[in-house]
Amino acid sequence: MTMPGNPFVPPGPEAKVFVISVAAELSGLHPQTLRTYDRLGLVEPGRTGGGGRRYSVADVELLRRIAQLTADGLGLEGVKRVIALERQVALLSARVAELEAEVIASHQVRNLPVPFAGQQITVWHRRPR
Repeated sequence: MTMPGNPFVPPGPEAKVFVISVAAELSGLHPQTLRTYDRLGLVEPGRTGGGGRRYSVADVELLRRIAQLTADGLGLEGVKRVIALERQVALLSARVAELEAEVIASHQVRNLPVPFAGQQITVWHRRPR
């Protein structure tokens, strides 16, 4: 039952909501495998007050990626390296997109009002040709 004025907001992909048995079922792996991956630092589930593991949708996707890489013949150390490199590529791609947006914005014509000794004047910039 939802309270008026407080609509239900589903948890995001990073919310640690799945117990180990559900995460194992969703990823197609055995719960003991999930414990091993946690111990090796391949996945970092959240913890309850009692120490139980909780996995997010993003964790389950990562577990599926690990399963795919190991099925392709990669060892766990290799999987660790591939995942670290994939994360680095994602971060660098996001940074490149930010920088590209800054470059585009810097080439736009800006006519800005500028305060000048109690008056306001507009500075006109000519677009370079």
